[in-house]
Amino acid sequence: MEAILQKIWEITTIYGIKAIIALLILFFGRLIAKLVTRIVKRIMERSKVDPTIVKFVGNLTYIALMAFVIIAALGQLGIQTASFIAVVAAAGLAIGLALQGSLSNFAAGFLMIIFRPFTVGDFIEGAGVAGTVEEISIFTTVLNSPDNKTVIIPNAKLSEDNIVNWTTKGTRRVDLVMGIGYEDDIDKARQIMKDVIAKDERILKNPEPQIAVVELADSSVNFVVRPWVNAGDYWDVYFALTENIKKTFDAQGISIPFPQRDVHMYEHKAEG
Repeated sequence: MEAILQKIWEITTIYGIKAIIALLILFFGRLIAKLVTRIVKRIMERSKVDPTIVKFVGNLTYIALMAFVIIAALGQLGIQTASFIAVVAAAGLAIGLALQGSLSNFAAGFLMIIFRPFTVGDFIEGAGVAGTVEEISIFTTVLNSPDNKTVIIPNAKLSEDNIVNWTTKGTRRVDLVMGIGYEDDIDKARQIMKDVIAKDERILKNPEPQIAVVELADSSVNFVVRPWVNAGDYWDVYFALTENIKKTFDAQGISIPFPQRDVHMYEHKAEG
């Protein structure tokens, strides 16, 4: 009986010490993981890194450190961690394959947050849609379309397409095509359009507006009218300029043949 008690005492002493050491590893390891995570976040915040990335990297750092701490604690208890690591790796591979699409969206979102091809508030065109950026998350980007629809785009799809940012430069060129009849005076029509442009204070003086004959169409002589405006004034100027030129042409006896040929090679989709 004494021998059995002695054996129990020895086992309890040995494994009790190991258990205490394992608990200490968990306790202090957790404190160290939190400290390192806090330091990493502070460094990134001082470097003015995007808050989304700061939060994500902080969580990733903490999880990685805690994984090492748990493995160290299990090793102290005598548990074979090699097989445990293999199981975790296999599970990670299976999860990765199952979430392949989500992971590609995550990677694309991470890169977009780092390289910033656009920011919240920019008007962009990509993945076949256009709108104002309302939110950039790790997996999706949310746009508000010109007709007030919420468009949610997977980041992978957005990053695989060309992204047109209509806001980032601050200014945009208005592209109009105005036609006159063959019997009308080209110089007179050009001067009328210059005068209409000069009266609109929203149109920038530099770069200088361009007015030029672009095409001798079947029933009209077509001008391109290309003034520059601030991005936010684009559509207001576009509509106002079209109307004012038409009204002034009518008042001055300049005819606009109907229908006009549109020499645009693309459709205006963006809104400043």
